[in-house]
Amino acid sequence: MKRICDFIGRWMGVIVLVVAALALVVPASFVWIDTWAINPMLGAIMFGMGLTLSPADFKIVLSCPKDILIGCLTQFTVMPLLALGLTWAFALPKELAIGVILVGCCPGGTASNVITYLAKGDLALSVGMTAASTLLAPLLTPLLVWLLAGTMVDVDTLGMLMSIVYVVIAPIVCGLLCQRFLPGLTRRVMPYLPAFSTIVITMVVGIVVSHNAARLLTAGLLVVAVVVLHNLLGLSIGFIVGRLLHLQRPKCVALSIEVGMQNSGLASSLAVLHFAAYPLATIPGAVFSVWHNISGALVAHLVKKS
Repeated sequence: MKRICDFIGRWMGVIVLVVAALALVVPASFVWIDTWAINPMLGAIMFGMGLTLSPADFKIVLSCPKDILIGCLTQFTVMPLLALGLTWAFALPKELAIGVILVGCCPGGTASNVITYLAKGDLALSVGMTAASTLLAPLLTPLLVWLLAGTMVDVDTLGMLMSIVYVVIAPIVCGLLCQRFLPGLTRRVMPYLPAFSTIVITMVVGIVVSHNAARLLTAGLLVVAVVVLHNLLGLSIGFIVGRLLHLQRPKCVALSIEVGMQNSGLASSLAVLHFAAYPLATIPGAVFSVWHNISGALVAHLVKKS
């Protein structure tokens, strides 16, 4: 079992890509799973994140508040503004623009911690930034979406806030409580959590892609171009910000990966829940889920070798 989990962790980018391609070419492989399943799946990932967090992780936020603040400010300014700028530059139709903006306004993804570890970045800082941006997301994500997309569509900020609380915050709290009161069980399942998270996010990608296969084939290349640019610019700017502020290289690596890798599963979930009238809004999140695993693995390999 350990070897299987290691294999899944090592090849997560390829696995996500293969499943996305299968869902695109043969939608029937995943279309039988309804989109309502996305929320419980994301909740399961967040529950796993709660299991991995400890009081020491929250002490990181207090012990290096400057670095965490830099990370969160960069996360919630650079990525939303990049998303908005790219939607203008590529003249994206409203449905796709909403999806790109949703991705840009979401917190860092849990996969960033795995990639930071592989890239020999500052893992403690990465975990601290993920925890901080996730806790800020219920307030900042709806607010930013309203500010950037409110002129295009009606944005239910309160409903979005509650969705993030249910899908993200509540499962994390449950995971923390499980860790506190069931430490033996937590220790036994910990080695399998990265593989579990990869499998679940792969399922989410398969569901979203299969339900939007025809639309994705129509607007595919344009979406891919925007998503790739958004991710690569985020990774680059995150690293540059760290360098300009004279952070040590491991911290620059952590900042780069944390900023560049968004919680795209959450973006797809919010699109399904709050922008059902715009089906294409789910597409950028699905494409980002595929691409950022590939780019993250490449970045980890290149940084580790340099």
